[in-house]
Amino acid sequence: MKLKLLTLLAGAVLVSVAPTAVLAAGKTIAVSWKTFQEERWKTDEAAIKAVVEAAGDTYLSTDAQGSAQKQAADIESLISQKPDVILVVAFDSDAILPSIQKINDAGIKSIAYDVQFEDPNALYITFDNVGVGRIMAQEMLKVKPEGRYAFIKGDKGDPNATFLFQGMMEVLKADIDGGKIQNVCETFTDGWKPDNAQKNMEQCLTSTNNGVDAVLSENDGMASGVVAALDAQGLAGTVPVTGQDGDLAAINRVALGTQLVSVWKNSVDLGTVAAKAALALADGVDPTTIEGVSKFNGGKNGVEMNAILLAPTPITKDNIQVAIDAGHITKEAACAGVAAGSVAACN
Repeated sequence: MKLKLLTLLAGAVLVSVAPTAVLAAGKTIAVSWKTFQEERWKTDEAAIKAVVEAAGDTYLSTDAQGSAQKQAADIESLISQKPDVILVVAFDSDAILPSIQKINDAGIKSIAYDVQFEDPNALYITFDNVGVGRIMAQEMLKVKPEGRYAFIKGDKGDPNATFLFQGMMEVLKADIDGGKIQNVCETFTDGWKPDNAQKNMEQCLTSTNNGVDAVLSENDGMASGVVAALDAQGLAGTVPVTGQDGDLAAINRVALGTQLVSVWKNSVDLGTVAAKAALALADGVDPTTIEGVSKFNGGKNGVEMNAILLAPTPITKDNIQVAIDAGHITKEAACAGVAAGSVAACN
């Protein structure tokens, strides 16, 4: 029988713990964040802290600020504080492996949170990123079944960028091979940064003489840069753009028509599941008995890991109400600047 995860208690007080603080009695759950650049990570953190602290345990965290070198130093610092579990959002999934080995050597459990690093001892918890890529491509085909496609991928060191592209190609390959769709631009984006995505899109528009009919951008932050580049050429709202994460600004762009879809990976759900799993691991529970765990070996090296893969939700003009009803975004924020009568959720 699958182990029932701890129930989330309401009303937890969120208290930051300084790295040098004396740790309270009970379990300690630590997180090494790759960056806090994107708004979604703050939502993840709040969900994780709520579960951990409601259970009477201690939360620690570090921010690598988009640096593999700093993340390695951060993890050494966390190890020295002897937490029971460390969740790692890897900035570079290959560069992080020596740090993961140090976690293993210290007898500490690890969770690959949202970003995979390939280690058989770790529990991998994320949304189905290949599935996210499929959704992006499927939504794009509804409005642009043929034409010139640009692919603005995430950071080369993040396997999620490859997983997303894999899902896109599963949907689009037949049409690409058949000539209905042309891949006119394909580029990785350093750090998933919006300004780098904007530069990539500008270069794509220059090289194609604005000959782009659709843009598969792999997240919402980059989509903001892509839309800015399109807007400078008078193409925003004409060329559909994808994204993911359910960023509030992205949902507003969906309502405005400058972004086609934001595949919402509810960070509250992900953080809650991961925190409950971390507490279970801290209590010595066998990861294979945790609810939702299955085997995953889809990384580039095929390392088999225990994994929990959550299902995402595409947010389009037709179902923005889903995000509003969930309390993820207010109607006012979703509908800011939207023309009356153009979006049902904004009426």
